[in-house]
Amino acid sequence: MSAEFGGRTGLWGKLSDWLRASGPTEAADDSGREALLLAAAGAGLPLSPAAHPAPGYRCSCDRVGCPTPARHPVSFAWQTQSTTDRAQIERWARHQPQANFITATGMTHDVLDVPLEAGRSALERLVDAGIEVGPVAESDDGRLLFFTLTRGTPEDEDEWWPCELDCHPETMDEHPGLRWHCRGSYVLIPPARLPGDDGRSVRWLRGPEHALPDPLTLLETLTDACARHGAQQDHATSGWQRF
Repeated sequence: MSAEFGGRTGLWGKLSDWLRASGPTEAADDSGREALLLAAAGAGLPLSPAAHPAPGYRCSCDRVGCPTPARHPVSFAWQTQSTTDRAQIERWARHQPQANFITATGMTHDVLDVPLEAGRSALERLVDAGIEVGPVAESDDGRLLFFTLTRGTPEDEDEWWPCELDCHPETMDEHPGLRWHCRGSYVLIPPARLPGDDGRSVRWLRGPEHALPDPLTLLETLTDACARHGAQQDHATSGWQRF
């Protein structure tokens, strides 16, 4: 493991070079936004329009004190509205030029959503072990998103992958470690803008051109990295309390 995550030394430096070679790393400008959305849809990720940032760290929605500004769908029917239809996505993108987009999970794909530092550590280990990693997005709110095949069976509503790690939008704060987004959940899809004046965004590290892996090939490494990250956080907190 690299001793300097933010530097250019060790495994993280090598990984940074690999990520840059693997796909786009910057949020797209207006001309590239539509192309990235269509690429995600073309990879089978169903999309739906979402809210966007408003001045003063606010959300574009009408809700006073929105708890998830610029991070939620604009329609209550987002699960049935989500689509991979190219023409519909083009219409949305052109008629709503400021909108973020979400992708509904549990239909064709799931997302394993982990704290940034834990995700970086896990990604180093996965790459070093030669394990195939699919699309990966980084969010400037401190999360790394690993896109995988779904463990659900959408064609059979009575059979779904049962998992205590399942995460729904309303339970996000209850899952500070690993969040497994599957049926009934969603994540922002790059390129997306987050509230603030510092250009925070959600962007691809590895784009949707990479094949979706089975989540079980990543899960052990991700859960181990999250456990280590949680232990470090607990140690830091207890050390602070002693003083």
